[in-house]
Amino acid sequence: MKKALLTLALVTTCIVACFAAITNFAGKWEGKLETETGDVYPLLYNFQVDGDKLSGTAKTPKGDMPIEDGKITGNDFKFTVSIEDIHIAHTGKFYGDSVGVDIEANGTKAHTTLKRAQ
Repeated sequence: MKKALLTLALVTTCIVACFAAITNFAGKWEGKLETETGDVYPLLYNFQVDGDKLSGTAKTPKGDMPIEDGKITGNDFKFTVSIEDIHIAHTGKFYGDSVGVDIEANGTKAHTTLKRAQ
């Protein structure tokens, strides 16, 4: 019985800690995306977190675009940003002080790191 209660307490603590960490994910994050051709694009995301749902906006050359189909699992996340007929898939991991993001569009993949915007 004691072992079961201790296990339950540890699992509850881990769940609360993970939820508290990912809640800190909300807010503005910025970085830059460097392409294979050497072009550099500034990135700015404004993330909103509601449970396991991720929403918000991404700044694009066409203006702020909504984050679509956002999902959070632990410290991992995924979402899509659509610009006209181009669907840009994002997957990543929240590390507390930074965010690692893999971006894929039209068969091209790139990786970048975001930092909290000042």
